[in-house]
Amino acid sequence: AALALLAALDWLCQRLLPPPAALAVLAAAGWIALSRLARSPRLPVATRAVLITGCDSGFGKETAKKLDAMGFTVLATVLDLDSPGALELRTCCSPRLRLLQMDLTKPADISRALEFTKAHTTSTGLWGLVNNAGYNDVVADVELSPVATFRSCMEVNFFGALELTKGLLPLLRRSRGRIVTVGSPAGDMPYPCLAAYGASKAAMVLLMDTFSCELLPWGVKVSVIQPGCFKTESVRNVGQWEQRKELLLASLPQELLQAYGEDYIEHLHGQFLHSLRLALPDLSPVVDAITDALLAVQPRRRYYPGHGLGLMYFIHYYLPEGLRRRFLQTFFINHCLPRALRPGQPGSTPAQDAAQDPGPDPDPGPSPVAAQ
Repeated sequence: AALALLAALDWLCQRLLPPPAALAVLAAAGWIALSRLARSPRLPVATRAVLITGCDSGFGKETAKKLDAMGFTVLATVLDLDSPGALELRTCCSPRLRLLQMDLTKPADISRALEFTKAHTTSTGLWGLVNNAGYNDVVADVELSPVATFRSCMEVNFFGALELTKGLLPLLRRSRGRIVTVGSPAGDMPYPCLAAYGASKAAMVLLMDTFSCELLPWGVKVSVIQPGCFKTESVRNVGQWEQRKELLLASLPQELLQAYGEDYIEHLHGQFLHSLRLALPDLSPVVDAITDALLAVQPRRRYYPGHGLGLMYFIHYYLPEGLRRRFLQTFFINHCLPRALRPGQPGSTPAQDAAQDPGPDPDPGPSPVAAQ
């Protein structure tokens, strides 16, 4: 793709610019392309130690396995020391890997993790922190999402990670180390029905950008990973999402349920599950991005592992708002019309009956894309 773009640029320059200017433009473009394509030099692993949160499954578990195989001292936190992921890490990793139970919503667990990290890095120091643990338990419009869900997402995805990061900063400043945080495109774009999760990720990314500026004099580098949709255990667990949908239906006030309709929520749920079927099974692009952020001499501030993210961000930043909204609806969740707005329903006016379209069929639409 880079070579094709350079060839097209060369053709344009030859026709639109005088030779010296064309040469200068091509030289600059070639330098930029090579600098982007060239792999950044990496630091040796040596005796570096890294703390990774959320290693029960998904990105955290796979990153712990890879870093352990590379020779890192890995401190892996899990919600349950007897979970299948924790047992897998015990079985397949070296004795250097240490498991620790931690719930980011419990200050006592975070304090214990800080003491644990200090005790196990006295000889090596702490090189890196990977804020991987994340939480989301509802896929619904903001009005339908309990406020408690927003608080839960913020507690794990923002406040817990903030408290842990602040607690480890003395160790990271001493080693001039790295902070790597797994974000989400849902924190950059208004994905339908992911407001609670996206808002917490947006807050976390802004916090990391602030850390990046403030820790620059200390030599600590901060990177954010913005992955596409990958087939982690939470994505595969369709039964879990079914249970959460039923809990949402059971907890909704009767007025809201009548206004939106149960079929409206079933429609959202069906499209969300359909989008999850397109998740990428290979988690290695995210694991490789985390590894590069930890070891590259000059790590990027942002990594975007996954297919189609470049197009998504181009549409989000450069196309009109209406097209951006239509894109996210088409490739993720396209709402049907709430029950109260459908023609002939109580509360709809004759003008609405004439003007409103019943909306898309409640069956899942084609090719939505889920945000991680």
